[in-house]
Amino acid sequence: MLNRYVETSATAAVHSLDHFALEVPELSVARAFYEAFGLDVKKQQDSLALHAFGGDHRWGQLFPGEKKRLRHLCFGAYEQDMAAIERQLEAAGVALLAAPEGEPGKSLWFHDPDNNLIQIRAAAKVTPDAKASSVMPAAGVGTRGAPNRQDTAKVRPNRLSHVLIFVTDVERSIRFFEDTLGLRLSDRSRDIVAFMHAPYGADHHTLAFVKSGGGGFHHCSWDVSSLDDVGLGAMQMAAAGWSRGWGVGRHVLGSNYFYYVRDPWGSYSEYSFDIDFIPATLDWVANNHLPEDSLYLWGPDVPEDFASNYEVD
Repeated sequence: MLNRYVETSATAAVHSLDHFALEVPELSVARAFYEAFGLDVKKQQDSLALHAFGGDHRWGQLFPGEKKRLRHLCFGAYEQDMAAIERQLEAAGVALLAAPEGEPGKSLWFHDPDNNLIQIRAAAKVTPDAKASSVMPAAGVGTRGAPNRQDTAKVRPNRLSHVLIFVTDVERSIRFFEDTLGLRLSDRSRDIVAFMHAPYGADHHTLAFVKSGGGGFHHCSWDVSSLDDVGLGAMQMAAAGWSRGWGVGRHVLGSNYFYYVRDPWGSYSEYSFDIDFIPATLDWVANNHLPEDSLYLWGPDVPEDFASNYEVD
């Protein structure tokens, strides 16, 4: 049942998930959803850019389209690794595509085996270099530990943690992203789900896969600062009219506490707290877990359509 991680054949690797891009039917609805979620949503020519408050990095981009679909995923790499990554793509028989018109800087564009569009660009590392402090102090004797509800601030995520995409063959996707992007397997559950991390120090998963009838986007996960923020985020979204979701609970794989809010298009945005961190110096052991451990340690029952891929016709 336990499979030790086998070193990837890749000699270079990406260091971060830089951003994701979606097409959605109505940008005004998308703005309302992500602003309620606690993100700083900015107009950017014909699209919307998703930022965390207090930071300049663009974690997500939303374009107008006929229906919701994954437009692309962008990974960041060190400038000195770009040539080696390009050689890895060529060795794997991957056809490189022309960059979209107006795309700045050096970048590589290609499709994964499920036709998900991937970009790699030379960029600064935005994946954290160490695990954030996540102390949950107990109230002292004779004191009250919880604030009044009116004294709580709006939940505002700190950063994008990871995305999970739909794939038709989990094993094939693991090998593809190992051999081309240098991602490393963190954990998996048979051919159902798998979790991969960037090797320069990263959360337990930078990119994850769930088996489906086609490619697509399942969820984006956003780091928050406390378990209270997870629960308050759920209430914050329900008060704004976005009451469908899953949680509060805790995952086995990654160990993070979670609440998933269903977005207007059938995918999810996750509030995540205290995910496992894999430092660059650690030889992480990737295990093949039972299906019962693939989703959660504790929490409410999983919604029946939680893994439905609404991008597949």
